[in-house]
Amino acid sequence: MTHQTLFSTVSGPEDAPALLLLNSLGATHAMWDAQLPLLESFYRVIRCDTRGHGQSPTPPSPYSFDEIVDDALAVLDTHGIETASVMGLSLGGMTALGMGLKAPERIDRLVCCAARSDAPQPFVQSWHDRLAKMEAGGIEAVWSGTVGFWLSEDSRRDFPDREAALRDGFLKTTEEGYRGCAHALMRLDYLRHLGEMQVPVLFVAGENDGGATPDTMRAMAEACPGSDFTVVPGAKHVINVDRPDDFAVAVADFLDLDDDQSVAGRKLA
Repeated sequence: MTHQTLFSTVSGPEDAPALLLLNSLGATHAMWDAQLPLLESFYRVIRCDTRGHGQSPTPPSPYSFDEIVDDALAVLDTHGIETASVMGLSLGGMTALGMGLKAPERIDRLVCCAARSDAPQPFVQSWHDRLAKMEAGGIEAVWSGTVGFWLSEDSRRDFPDREAALRDGFLKTTEEGYRGCAHALMRLDYLRHLGEMQVPVLFVAGENDGGATPDTMRAMAEACPGSDFTVVPGAKHVINVDRPDDFAVAVADFLDLDDDQSVAGRKLA
């Protein structure tokens, strides 16, 4: 199957280095809104919606990571970008790893957030369970079982706008798109290839993420030559929305987000 032409948006200085941002399953490019003011100070920022998500097309399922990776590489081609840094979360983080393995000459560096690189049986079963929920009650039924996994209780209490924005993006995911990406996740098989990675990688885990646990991501970092690893305190799965300021601090050095202003002092949400 050929790649899909994804919806994408570009912002930031035209002469700055490129940074591609990749969304999680059930989110859109808007999940990175809080990070834009900081990232646009240093990068030409490209955001896109994964196939079956947001404003992108929904081809028939199932999907493979090869197809999802090709979609992302084609976004760079669309904007005339030969090399870029890539940051993705969950499905987006896995896609970033796939880009680094498949086309290292296109990638300057990768930030892989809240992701796995293999598919053990309990992980596979969790996706069967979610698909069963969707078949019974639609995408809304999946959201109700997802939000507590994505955001900490204090974020949901103190920043209801964050939950509302994520819900809005989640409900723009087509059932076929969700199903297709879930099947790709069930066949996730990058862990045994991480030793071949030629691109610098920062792995970012949320301290309280039950899916991509710190131990899981630490093992990925140990398998990946020359990589870095960090944990964002108190964060659940969607780290950059749950703990935006701490997330900025976690990625600042790796992405060279340093100027006369303190990153730690910049409020992103």
